[in-house]
Amino acid sequence: MSHPHPELGAPPALKEGVLRITPLGGLGEIGRNMTVLEYGDRMLIVDCGVLFPEDEQPGVDLILPDFSYIRDRLDKVDGIVLTHGHEDHIGAVPFLLRENPDIPLIGSKLTLALIEAKLAEHRIRPYVLEVKEGQRERIGPFDCEFIAVNHSIPDALAVAVRTPAGMVVATGDFKMDQLPLDGRLTDLPTFAKLAEEGMDLLLVDSTNAEVPGFIPHERDISAALRNVFANADKRIIVASFASHVHRIQQVLDAAHEYKRKVAFVGRSMVRNMGIARDLGYLKVPGNMVVDVKQLDDLPDKEVVLICTGSQGEPMAALSRMANRDHQIRIVEGDTVVLASSLIPGNENAVYRVINGLTRWGAKVVHKGNAKVHVSGHASAGELLYFFNICKPRNLMPVHGEWRHLRAAAELGIATGVPRNRVVIAEDGVCVDLEKGVARIVGKVQAGYVYVDGSSVGDITEASLKDRKILGEEGFISVFVAVDSTNGKIVGRPTIQARGSGIDDNAFVPVVSKLQEALDRSASDGVLEPRQVQQLVRRTIGKWVADNYRRRPMILPVVVEV
Repeated sequence: MSHPHPELGAPPALKEGVLRITPLGGLGEIGRNMTVLEYGDRMLIVDCGVLFPEDEQPGVDLILPDFSYIRDRLDKVDGIVLTHGHEDHIGAVPFLLRENPDIPLIGSKLTLALIEAKLAEHRIRPYVLEVKEGQRERIGPFDCEFIAVNHSIPDALAVAVRTPAGMVVATGDFKMDQLPLDGRLTDLPTFAKLAEEGMDLLLVDSTNAEVPGFIPHERDISAALRNVFANADKRIIVASFASHVHRIQQVLDAAHEYKRKVAFVGRSMVRNMGIARDLGYLKVPGNMVVDVKQLDDLPDKEVVLICTGSQGEPMAALSRMANRDHQIRIVEGDTVVLASSLIPGNENAVYRVINGLTRWGAKVVHKGNAKVHVSGHASAGELLYFFNICKPRNLMPVHGEWRHLRAAAELGIATGVPRNRVVIAEDGVCVDLEKGVARIVGKVQAGYVYVDGSSVGDITEASLKDRKILGEEGFISVFVAVDSTNGKIVGRPTIQARGSGIDDNAFVPVVSKLQEALDRSASDGVLEPRQVQQLVRRTIGKWVADNYRRRPMILPVVVEV
């Protein structure tokens, strides 16, 4: 089993007849999925998604893949293949197309409709190539065949990419539900045919590789939802991903059965469900869907709201409802359904929302206390079955945290993939497929790129560290005036604290110490303002640490007069 080494250097120049695979996101994390395939001087990108921030990334809206590896070669990209329409696979496309709007997008009807609506907000009109399962397209030197896979969103596709160096198959996100709501099965016969032809490298969804057995059927949720509807006396509020068409369909079916009207809440939810309905993927009975403004005219027992926020996102509708910062007010007796799983890293945010909703009297139904969600990713039993069908010559687990990648690797080995043909990589690691063997050859930059409001890439790790210090320890500002001729302090320093838990009056004892330290430094000829600032920071910082065991940010301001 080959794996990355922390001291990997830059990869060598790509040799003739060799295919290079470089994941720029999606390995060691849940989200930000993006893989670059290179043959000759041409490139094909598979997916281009975002990662959602965690608590230790305050103020960050989204996290993008780092495009620096391909930025000066975007004219060499023959296309971006989008496997499905979830944000962790399409969310970064607008940011890449800002840099080159001429890159073609290739995907299924629903996937392209969702990304085109998103790009319209960025005033980008892309060139698109709509494909469907069974279709085969030549995209530059890449011969792409598209395969139906079952996932938690309609129209998901895997892609088999044939090149003179061999065939690479990327599953995208998939599972093997044998009773899918839309009747669209993962196309195992086609994967078997690809195996007969020779699958040189399989990039496989690893998200549920640690989960034993098989994932329950999506339609099993219907009974739990009907039970919720049967026992709810007031409003029902369902939180889901804005692209989870199958789940929304089940909610609509239950609402129709129990004679409730439905309103979509949140811009992305309204937009995506409108697209799904227009394209026929979402079937809405009669005049059941109403505008949220009409809800005031309906009895609570006839109302269902479907909104975003199932992951505790602070600006999503459900979080704002929990914080009493939304036009929809949670009241005693409301039922809230979180119809999704917890993305690793979001647990605290989700439980914070659950507690907030419960505080206002809502009954919260979630995966922990009812069967209101099944995963969209193949579990260990399904992956074993899948590996035995595909018989890959080389295996590279993707789409998962480290524990998921290693679990998928061991499953592959158990089905007969040679251990030395299993590649566990991380973001930025370059894997070359040469003469039927996949091996790691180097590493490129693939760090986090933070989006904060309209700022893209301006926030650094140092900025986040400062934000965490400010949030956890507060700051202390120190204003000092010094004589520009002799460096002596003029008047008394002014010290103010914010968020540190220290009263301003508590600094009286340290002011005299600071004055003495500044006078000594002036006598020693230390007059440069930057040096004076450092002295102020050290003096105040040591005093606070000794007396309060805190480490707030010290902001010295030195003014020459």
